[in-house]
Amino acid sequence: MFSRLRPLFPYLRRYKRSFALGGLALIVYNAAKAMIPLFIGGAAYDIQHDLRASTVEYHAARLIGVAAIAAIALYLTRQIIIGASREIEFDLRNDLFAHLESQPPEFFQRHRTGDIMAHSTNDLSAVRQLLGPAIMYSANTIVFTAFALPFMLRISPRLTLFAFLPLPFASVLVQYFGARIHSRFERIQAMFSDISAQAEENFSAARLIRAFAQEEPQIAAFEASNREYIRRSLLLARLMAMLWPTLEFVLGVSLVITLLVGGHEVVAHHITTAQFFTYNVFMVQLTWPMIAIGFVVNLVQRGAASVVRIHNLMSEKITIDDTHADPATEASPIAGHITFNHLSFTYPTGPEVLHDITLDIPAGSSLAIVGPTGSGKSTLVSLIPRLYDAPADTIRLDNRPLRDYPLHLLRSAIGFVPQETYLFSTTIANNIAFGDTEAHASSLAAIESAARTAQIADEILDFPHGFDTIVGERGMTLSGGQKQRTAIARAILRDPRILILDDALASVDTYTEEQILSRLRDAMQGRTTILIAHRVSTARNADRIAVLVNGRVAELGTHDELLARDGYYTDLFEKQSLEEEILTA
Repeated sequence: MFSRLRPLFPYLRRYKRSFALGGLALIVYNAAKAMIPLFIGGAAYDIQHDLRASTVEYHAARLIGVAAIAAIALYLTRQIIIGASREIEFDLRNDLFAHLESQPPEFFQRHRTGDIMAHSTNDLSAVRQLLGPAIMYSANTIVFTAFALPFMLRISPRLTLFAFLPLPFASVLVQYFGARIHSRFERIQAMFSDISAQAEENFSAARLIRAFAQEEPQIAAFEASNREYIRRSLLLARLMAMLWPTLEFVLGVSLVITLLVGGHEVVAHHITTAQFFTYNVFMVQLTWPMIAIGFVVNLVQRGAASVVRIHNLMSEKITIDDTHADPATEASPIAGHITFNHLSFTYPTGPEVLHDITLDIPAGSSLAIVGPTGSGKSTLVSLIPRLYDAPADTIRLDNRPLRDYPLHLLRSAIGFVPQETYLFSTTIANNIAFGDTEAHASSLAAIESAARTAQIADEILDFPHGFDTIVGERGMTLSGGQKQRTAIARAILRDPRILILDDALASVDTYTEEQILSRLRDAMQGRTTILIAHRVSTARNADRIAVLVNGRVAELGTHDELLARDGYYTDLFEKQSLEEEILTA
């Protein structure tokens, strides 16, 4: 058990002072609580032998005083220990989020979003319950038993032996039920991950589901998963429902034994009536701590399962980092000279995608990449900002290995418009300003200027709220072309040294494309620009054009040079020219 909880030790050490103070308050609480049976026994003795109003008032005042001390100490215990568990949950959630943010795209291809969300919600909550209530209740049981047991033994060792006789059975029950609770909770958490993933996919694909009229089948599929989750949860609830009454029965047997054996002890004059009364109050006070063991077992088993799941996620190695970064690169600005030197690349799970790519892109120049679908164009440009890591020294930036640059420095110099545009559920202005801290602090002038370069400003201003329009999750209120142009404006606003457009004009018509390209020519001046295109009209004005076929550079040159070669590019140009003639006829 402790081995599974070892990942939490650094967090516990961080808040050891809080747990120490909480432990001190807990000791005071249980010490005061242990005094109550003694005061009650003393009151019973005095009232039996000296029944006066002043005697009753004296004992009542003592009980009120010790009860007040116990109440204050209990408040502090809960405030400090539960508060520390909340702080650990806060730190753990931040660490988990930071770890996930540092992972490459390949990580998110292996882990479903629903699974990650389940780790970030249910599992973290279970860990907090483990570090808060579970620690507090178990410590209460141990400390109060440690205080009460000497007094109980002093009253009657024989009575204590018989009273505690059923408790080993309680321990066996706890171990028996605990193992089954742990197993069932792990299955429930796995099912919760499945449900979360299913819901996330359905919400993200809401348009697709409606377009194919699949609402009812999807609802039925979710209902089936939900029914299975409820079935497993009910099995756990039944198990817990058996544990609590069984523990209460064992403790009830202990109380019955106390009454029977204690009664005989009184009749035999081995203990007084007041001592018997005191002993019974101790036993009543021990009832809840003993019952709480069942609650603690549940929390510990749930928490331990969740710790393992979170630790497995946190143990995923960050494969793209600054291990080989050279601090000297911080001293000089990035110019943007990119060199691919016999680059070959293979995804972790799959065949080789790029084969012996050699390209030189001078700083400030433009390169267009064309080629059939699946030829490796997007993979090639994804290696520049190190979304995936290329083999060492196969990509150089300003004549230095790409890995010499810290990730923050490298990526801050790049404006990247990916093939799949992603917009956040916020305003258009915030989406365009994403990644540019200065733009957030300034007026809308820079944002609007970038939007005009991307040929989207007029459409935005026609919206009822203009740039303050909320675009909805993933930008669902905008068309595909509007999302792409918003993403282009976002990249331009960063004023990057390297601008990468991964088929960023695929969703706009040829007229809008020409207008965007004419404005981009000014924005591209002095920047290294790489454009992935399926249309020759997008690529023709680039300084050079690379034709990628089956992961290899099949052709390289200017528009005119490639046309003269009568190869893939010539064939593509003739087909698209014919299509335009047919459309305009």
